[in-house]
Amino acid sequence: MLEKIRPKAEDRKRLKEAADAILSRIEGLARERGHNFKALLVGSGARSTWLAGDHDLDLFIAVPDGADLKDALELARLVAPVHQEKYAEHAYIHASVDGFEVDIVPCYHVLNASCLRSAVDRTPFHTQYITSRITGLEDHVLLLKQFMKGVGVYGSELRTGGFSGYLSEILVLRYGSFLGVLEAASGWHPGETIDLEGHCAQAHEEPLVVVDPVDPYRNVAAALTLDKMFQFVAASRCYLARPEIEMFFPLGENVLTDQEIIGRMRERGSHMLLVEFKAPDVVEDVLFPQLRKAEESARAMLERHGFRALRSDVYQAAGLAGMLFEMEVAELPAVSKRFGPPAWEGEHLSRFLSAHIQKLSGPYLEDGRAVIEVRRKYTQAWKLLDKEILNLALGKHIAAQIRAGYRIYYDIEILEVKDLEFRTFLSRYFKAHHKIC
Repeated sequence: MLEKIRPKAEDRKRLKEAADAILSRIEGLARERGHNFKALLVGSGARSTWLAGDHDLDLFIAVPDGADLKDALELARLVAPVHQEKYAEHAYIHASVDGFEVDIVPCYHVLNASCLRSAVDRTPFHTQYITSRITGLEDHVLLLKQFMKGVGVYGSELRTGGFSGYLSEILVLRYGSFLGVLEAASGWHPGETIDLEGHCAQAHEEPLVVVDPVDPYRNVAAALTLDKMFQFVAASRCYLARPEIEMFFPLGENVLTDQEIIGRMRERGSHMLLVEFKAPDVVEDVLFPQLRKAEESARAMLERHGFRALRSDVYQAAGLAGMLFEMEVAELPAVSKRFGPPAWEGEHLSRFLSAHIQKLSGPYLEDGRAVIEVRRKYTQAWKLLDKEILNLALGKHIAAQIRAGYRIYYDIEILEVKDLEFRTFLSRYFKAHHKIC
């Protein structure tokens, strides 16, 4: 396994040379402009815990506490003239340099993690902490990262809700080896707490609490969802019971053909409802919480109107974003029951009857309550979504994109979406399989 995932000597050399060249360029430009800035390599590249084939470099420009981050951002633009400017807590630069995907991030140089000006200011302290302790355990970190990737729980971005690289390193430090982590995780329960330095300073409510060794107020596992935590727990049990290399390198997902999609839909006998629109130009950690919020809001509305959903999910692909709803009930009869108060609540009953003059049948009594039957406003789920979607709680960026235009696909119309990423997403959706023992 390590032969596949451990970077070769020439890869390490190339990464070091690329990082050194960019860092030197940043510091040279800073000196020319009279700035007392320090350029730093952080993340797995600095800690020798990066996986073979991972060509990401995280570089920070640390500025003195009283300096302006805009000056550091301008240096980043000069170092990488061809770049994308992205925004998290503040702006940073993403670029491709010498075959590496590089993020150049301004931060404040602070004395310790208790003096943070922004969230990224603690990252250099993470690098110092892990680098001083991880020697001899790097291979165990690589195994753990690849295992987490293989079982679908690696990545702390909100799209995934899984384990970060830093969290995986802390777990190896705590339990001493790759297998040690799996053995310990097999017995985890919600509320598990790990505190390497024994200085927890704040209560946390997340399913796994891993106190940040450099910031006792922070939970390193705050982004980890309950499902991803126990997806890892279950996979750990499976591997310990029956080790399989496929758990590190699972088979790739299929890109479903038209006939395969039709076959899956017929097999399930459900109805597919897809709302698609242009993805807003924001980072994933802004986009996906809003997508999930919109999905939950739309699903709740469908259910309120009697359209029952089996499952739902969200995706982003090829500049588009969407919400997929698999409906157990997508069409309803024109008539619907409305239940009123008990017959002995005279005042409430009068108000109910006065408010429902237009009716198809009733009023009559059922189990002592007044009932009338009225015509539904919407008998098809897709029409309800089409007419009411802009009245939902969608999140600022999603609402703006939907106002600008959207498309609803119902059942067989979904075949019109030819994008390969979407069809891979559909394959994962239909398969919905985790390693659970």
